[in-house]
Amino acid sequence: MKGTVVQRKLAITAAGLSLVAVCYGLARFAYGLFVPALREEFHLDGATAGVIASASYAGYCVAIVVASLATQRWGARPVAVAAGIAATAGTALIASAPTAALLAVGVVVGGSSTGLASPPLADAVAKWVPAHRADRIQAVVNSGTGAGVLVSGPVALLADDSWRAAWWAFAAIAAAVTVWIAFAVPGGPAAVTPGSRTRVLPPGAPRLLIAATALGVSSAAVWTFGRDVLVTEGGASALTSTLVWIVLGAAGILGGLAGDLATKLGTGRAWTATMVALGAATATLALAADHVVVTVPAGAVFGASYIALTGLALLWATRVYAERPAFGVGAAFLLVAVGQAAGAPLIGLLSDTYGPVTAFLVATAVALAGGLVRPARTSRPDAATTADPAPRPG
Repeated sequence: MKGTVVQRKLAITAAGLSLVAVCYGLARFAYGLFVPALREEFHLDGATAGVIASASYAGYCVAIVVASLATQRWGARPVAVAAGIAATAGTALIASAPTAALLAVGVVVGGSSTGLASPPLADAVAKWVPAHRADRIQAVVNSGTGAGVLVSGPVALLADDSWRAAWWAFAAIAAAVTVWIAFAVPGGPAAVTPGSRTRVLPPGAPRLLIAATALGVSSAAVWTFGRDVLVTEGGASALTSTLVWIVLGAAGILGGLAGDLATKLGTGRAWTATMVALGAATATLALAADHVVVTVPAGAVFGASYIALTGLALLWATRVYAERPAFGVGAAFLLVAVGQAAGAPLIGLLSDTYGPVTAFLVATAVALAGGLVRPARTSRPDAATTADPAPRPG
């Protein structure tokens, strides 16, 4: 029996990390990697590129609400499979898009996959992983974004000028992971404490949601225009700018340590310190865009910080919404996406009007302000309840 539980935990962790990688790292955030090529192909200005990214985040917002409700009704497996299907369809649409309008549709569908992915995976870990391991596994699964970004960079280099070939490769990877998810994620009802009723704003929720929104707004600059700034402002070559993206993704895998970071520092201190790091990296990428010895480590700091912050938000949410973790994670990640949906066109507009440096400094200011919003003491790991959100099967 113990061996079965261990195998199930490993399967959920590996498959969940892979689903996050294809949904976030490929179907959603790889758009920023290809913005220079897409702007040239479809004659897009900065504001339009930002609006397309914003539409992706808007699709995410709708999808995460649907996923939160659907997971509570039908459990994790069918919703996780739906996320993989959306990632596959979105990347295939981008690869085949003949016009900017169809490109936008593909970006929206691909972005929606991320909203479908997070709630069922959080629920699966809450339900099937022992409580003393849950925080670490939640953070490891969440770090799949970095793995996906890491994969997208080399694929882009291998495809060279054929950006469509890169997106077809992303579609093939997404399809394979979708099949894996169908077998790896157990079926059954969602993890719910018997007799519990979800409160939309339980104690601590306003702080969580404000902080999540600030993370979304501040991160939109690099995710949407990071590589474009390196090329247009810094004169970086395709190889150099893609290298920064690869390093960003590789460092993002370190975000899987968010659970350990929260345990050692407390969620509040960890959140503030990491938001400051995110803001500093954002400013550095714009101010020193022409210095590769600076931008490469700045990209690494941004990647590690962003993934760690989403992991901290996830853990924060599972504590504030302890009775229904899928709902809480959905709410927090919804507000991250709302912030990104608002931030992407704003950063694009500021960049067109005042220049990218000013736009990125505005994003930095939002990150610093968001770092001041910290969890209540009761939501810190050392003060949180250690009770399971639901009985552990097996």
